[in-house]
Amino acid sequence: MRVTLVFPGISETGFNTAKAPVEYSWMNHGLSSLSACAKAVGHDVSLIDLRELAGWDDVRGEISRLKPQVLGVTMMSVDYEPAMEAARIAKSVDRNIVVVAGGPHPSILPEEVAAGANIDYVVVGEGETTFLKLLEDIENCRPRERVITGEHPDLDTLPFADRELFRFKESPIENFLRRPFVTVIAGRGCVYNCSFCQPAERKIFGRKVRRRSVANVIDELELLRERYDFQSFMFHDDCLTEDRKWVIRFCDEYRRRKFRKPFVCQSRADIICKNEDMVRLMKKAGLAMYLIGFESGNQRVLNFLRKGTTVEMNYRAARICKKHGVRIWANYMLGMPTETKEEAMDTVRMIQKIKPYRPSPAFFTPHPGSDLYDYCVKNGLSLIRSHSDFARSPNAPKIKGIDYKFLQEALVESKKRFVSVRLARKADFIIERRIKHFLQRII
Repeated sequence: MRVTLVFPGISETGFNTAKAPVEYSWMNHGLSSLSACAKAVGHDVSLIDLRELAGWDDVRGEISRLKPQVLGVTMMSVDYEPAMEAARIAKSVDRNIVVVAGGPHPSILPEEVAAGANIDYVVVGEGETTFLKLLEDIENCRPRERVITGEHPDLDTLPFADRELFRFKESPIENFLRRPFVTVIAGRGCVYNCSFCQPAERKIFGRKVRRRSVANVIDELELLRERYDFQSFMFHDDCLTEDRKWVIRFCDEYRRRKFRKPFVCQSRADIICKNEDMVRLMKKAGLAMYLIGFESGNQRVLNFLRKGTTVEMNYRAARICKKHGVRIWANYMLGMPTETKEEAMDTVRMIQKIKPYRPSPAFFTPHPGSDLYDYCVKNGLSLIRSHSDFARSPNAPKIKGIDYKFLQEALVESKKRFVSVRLARKADFIIERRIKHFLQRII
């Protein structure tokens, strides 16, 4: 069958942004995996990446040109509106196009997505196995229920992600990483219980982390080395380092197969504190930077978030990273429910003391499927008026009872002692632009 997949990720950047830096250039691994699986059994797969187009007329033109029989649309919550508009345009071009929606938002709120007049099927959870079965049923005119629960595949049996779908154009997460740069996913799921995320992730991937074998991941890296001669890469896993044994085996095999390319991955403060020897081993293998969710510099807030870490762990983890020459990308939040101004300033002071390579702040946003989202709804706190308000960027009020003008000032203050002057100037420019936009919206 002719299958066209749609990546609608324009909510924060708009059209014509495929060449934007960092994460806005990354491929979508969900669609790339679906494409690889569908091509493996003979389907003709194409992509419409809204970031590459100039506007909705181009979307209509691409659908008319490709003439898909099936249109597969993925969506995060923030992407709901452009995803649904793409579905509407597809149906206006040809009512016979079968539109299938999947991804995080349909998995969390399948009823909302299924209520859309232009959506024929909704796949909940992982889609590789289920999407292929659905394509077979569509091809043979066999009826299916509208909302289909996906099966959890054995990850080692899946073909490697189809990187050519996105024409291999990923940009490094930081400038010190050389091109070509690739992103890799070694596993799915998260064992932790943070209230701003769970239980949404468990609804999609299950309660346990399912990880590819070390051999399978290294085999993919071998292929990427031969095909693209990649010079650096990033693990997209929610927390690669939670499986100490896997990480140690990976580092040993990575070096045994003569890989020397730097890589980055996500970790946690408590894991780093308890596994300094693993940090040392990863650095020796090529680890260049950890992305760490410090979240807050206040213990009451960390407890409220169910983070499972302490403020002292945050500081100690930073010291360990600096001791071993591992850069720190520091994720932290401001504006959580119940957070006071003084508690927010505890976070500011923590970031100033840690002096990460890259401070990465966000205003807390209540995301569907999380316990904190339910808390905000129950207590009448949510200021989310459209799906685009789910954007992580700190440029709009998210919940009631928060002094966002104060938080904008605190956010800028948290970056004043930024370790890299060049990056600090760039970051301040971005923040100043966001503040101007923000104040225009609230004044």
